Amino acid sequence: MVEKKLKIIPLGGFGEVGKNMMLVEYEEEILIIDTGLMFPESNMLGVDYIIPDFSYLDDKLDKVRGIVITHGHEDHTGAIRHVVSKIDAPIYATPFTCGLLRNKLRQAKSYDMSKLKEIRSGDEIEIGLFKVEPFHVCHSIPDSVGLAITTPMGLIVHSGDFKLDKTPTDGWCTDLRKLDEFAERGVLALLSDSTNADQPGWTKSESVIDDALDNVFSQAHGRVLVATFASLVSRVQQVLNAADRHGRYVAIVGTSMINNTKMALKLGYIDDPNNVLVSLDKALDLPKAKVALMMTGSQGEPSSILARLSVGRNRQFDLEENDTVVVSAHPIPGNEELVSRTINRLIQKGAKVIYDPIESVHVSGHAKSEEQKQLIQMVEPKYFIPIHGELRMLHAHASLAEQVGMEAKDIAVVENGTILELTTDSIKVGERYPGSYVYVDGKSVGDIGPQILRERDRLGSDGFVMVNIILDIETQEILKEPVITTKGFLFGNEDVELIGKAKNKAKNAIDRHAKENVVQKLEQSLADYFYSQTNRRPYICVLLNEV
Repeated sequence: MVEKKLKIIPLGGFGEVGKNMMLVEYEEEILIIDTGLMFPESNMLGVDYIIPDFSYLDDKLDKVRGIVITHGHEDHTGAIRHVVSKIDAPIYATPFTCGLLRNKLRQAKSYDMSKLKEIRSGDEIEIGLFKVEPFHVCHSIPDSVGLAITTPMGLIVHSGDFKLDKTPTDGWCTDLRKLDEFAERGVLALLSDSTNADQPGWTKSESVIDDALDNVFSQAHGRVLVATFASLVSRVQQVLNAADRHGRYVAIVGTSMINNTKMALKLGYIDDPNNVLVSLDKALDLPKAKVALMMTGSQGEPSSILARLSVGRNRQFDLEENDTVVVSAHPIPGNEELVSRTINRLIQKGAKVIYDPIESVHVSGHAKSEEQKQLIQMVEPKYFIPIHGELRMLHAHASLAEQVGMEAKDIAVVENGTILELTTDSIKVGERYPGSYVYVDGKSVGDIGPQILRERDRLGSDGFVMVNIILDIETQEILKEPVITTKGFLFGNEDVELIGKAKNKAKNAIDRHAKENVVQKLEQSLADYFYSQTNRRPYICVLLNEV
């Protein structure tokens, strides 16, 4: 008799920051947790974003009983329309997260919106043979939840993205009572957020930002511009409160932030009792010392409002020398250069720029090491699985688990694609299915591969050479002088002599290899020649025309 096993299958977020997605599988039923994206690294030229490879499900689509989303950040929701284009399953999320998902799902026109189900902390939802209990966790977006999932093998707890903030701005702390309750029931496995596992201590409370904003507003003589994530509506509330205390009005700039703020107001996640919130047109007519503007751009995104202001390309208004700019976010790994460049440009234009650590204008939404140890101690899991982080973070988190008394054999550190198999008395690292990054480039999903990225890298670093050759179809002789065109490769006086010799190399290659992989041989011959002369490797494209 084959032993029944519970499988946990990470498709994203294990060994990286971003594109969080995992499966919980038991026999013929599968539960999906999160469907996130990841933004491209600097060498992934032209790629818009990256989504998980969920080809593991290709022959198991009918087994998927539901998709549960822990919160509304892009690294947990950004791939949803791609997932539902293949997987017809209900989606479960809290009200604010549902609001964000509706906008994304409108792009997936075939999705039946009635399958988007609102859930709340404290609910018990039957999803196939799984019973899911969302519980509130404190994070940098409203309505974040962790998940307690009762399976035939036992109870597993997924922390979601969390921290143990005792004084959150919305007054809604992580539900420690629920965590105690789960511990009393007995937890088979804890899957816990590892983002700040290598950082000692406790994450600062969101409340410290209030004092920092008061300090900024009291010293600003002109406008105050606050840049943060479009989804960080708790920061919108803090700015509204600070503006009210200091006699300023607030205008929201940028479609995504405007839409999120409207939704948060409608659902009651933020409030504006003194009518501080005004339109941009009205704000621009007010005295500068009476105005605060909120916008996107905290990550240096080139299309964001703040980035456009830094280069003087914003249509609605310009940056002014007396402006104070607050960058209320920490750079996502990989965005450090973009953020630094934007800040430097703002300073060049005469703005005063405030960012952490100059002032505590942002705190992480993720627990640091002491909070992570406390969670493990509270839940008392039989097995521990670090999730959500780069490999160094996962290993640091595993070390924390050992520090609080867990044995190494009961801790599983794995990367994307590695299947974990659990029984009531064992945890085993199983096989790894072949998965990879799925690149999204415009309307292309998964068509871009490593070869194309390498070609783009060569084009960007060493330039382009096009060789146009006309051959006699019968004799295979060259009818005209080869035409060689270069872009981004040669400099000034290099051009004439080098191109002349390259033409001779092309002729010789044709003579030696006519009708025998001639294009490939010609490309290689020219590549070797150009490298020997310049130490650069341009991308070479040969167009062979037979007439």
